[in-house]
Amino acid sequence: MIVLVIGQMIAIAILTLIVFGLLRTHAEILRALDRAGIALDAEAPVAPVGPVPVAAPTGRKAAIDILGTVPGGGPVKVSTAGDHHTLLAFLSSGCRTCQAFWTEFASPAIDLPGDDTRLVIVAQDPAHDSESKLAELAPTGIRTVCSSDTWSAYDVPGSPYFALVDGRSGNVVGAGTATSWEQVRGLLSQALGDETIRGSVDDTLAASGIGPGHPSLYPDPAGPMRDDDA
Repeated sequence: MIVLVIGQMIAIAILTLIVFGLLRTHAEILRALDRAGIALDAEAPVAPVGPVPVAAPTGRKAAIDILGTVPGGGPVKVSTAGDHHTLLAFLSSGCRTCQAFWTEFASPAIDLPGDDTRLVIVAQDPAHDSESKLAELAPTGIRTVCSSDTWSAYDVPGSPYFALVDGRSGNVVGAGTATSWEQVRGLLSQALGDETIRGSVDDTLAASGIGPGHPSLYPDPAGPMRDDDA
């Protein structure tokens, strides 16, 4: 009888460990799906999210080139440098809010603010998104790249998310999230307008002989702190 009771206790302990292990694995799967922007409940309402600019005029984040793979294809590199702006659209195949953007970008009449702005869609790696679905959604004529590293480099909190890169300065000049293309256009127009103003101010100062580190830009007569002053 004692042996039977001990056997039952051991069996219960083993089952308890198995259940805890399954619950932990399930939680990790849900967190991974949430990071990828994949919603499991198709009927759950989508809370509206307004445009949230995150790039500041000073201390702007430096942009990087995009290294990844083409959905259903081989490796690819997309440079963000050059005499143009690049709009990076971070989208997921299972994100319901993203569906409107996939449809919008498939239109040949897509209107990008600025005369030199190009669009690049960045999805996550096949390990975090459906490669076959991404290949189906990828618009003709628009570069689509799978690159989770790019998501990390640009601090993407989730999809959809957008970052505007100025290829001349190599900086992100505007970034944020939105639920419609109209909101994204508003973000882009504001970022391009701010960039034009900053460029005009810099040109005016340069024409007057005032550049970075000029004493007139600092209230302290000693000027900007040098490395050997620290």
